[in-house]
Amino acid sequence: MFRSRSKEEQATEPAAVTDVRDPQAPKGRPTPKRSEAQAQRRAVAKPPVSRKDAAKRAKEARRAALAKQREALVSGDERYLPVRDRGPVRRFARDFVDSRWHVAEYFLPIAVAILILSMMPSLQAKNIALMLWMGVILMIIFDSVISSRRLKRALRERHPDENHKGATAYALMRTLQMRRMRLPKPQIKRGETPR
Repeated sequence: MFRSRSKEEQATEPAAVTDVRDPQAPKGRPTPKRSEAQAQRRAVAKPPVSRKDAAKRAKEARRAALAKQREALVSGDERYLPVRDRGPVRRFARDFVDSRWHVAEYFLPIAVAILILSMMPSLQAKNIALMLWMGVILMIIFDSVISSRRLKRALRERHPDENHKGATAYALMRTLQMRRMRLPKPQIKRGETPR
């Protein structure tokens, strides 16, 4: 009655206790001591002590989220993209723009050339610069109208059940950027069919 149990009896007794345990809450590990559990809780969810500490934590969390977004903009990872770039409609609009040549993407280099021509003392060079300026603007408008019509038609065919609101403006803004400067980075080559 007051003797110590043998090791065999101690080994068989916990098995009998686990059979009695509720089957919906199996643990499979020993219960931690209270001090260990409290220390672990404090380490995981330690509330900020001061306003300065809270601001520092928020800044670090913001910085980490922005780093993930920047990485996603380069790699094209949908999970971490900004809200304006997410979804199959926006991805299709990006691929649609990236698969074609557009006049608007060369606007900046052409504008620099026109600016240089307009600064020359010759009246003829200034007239040429003015005509080039008007020609470039007309070509950009013409290309934008045709691209937006084609994109709307392709979106109705590919994604009829999705919301297309803002996709055309999103695509046209993307055409204004030079291809290597676009974010998210182009995922397809020119001439390929959009996904």
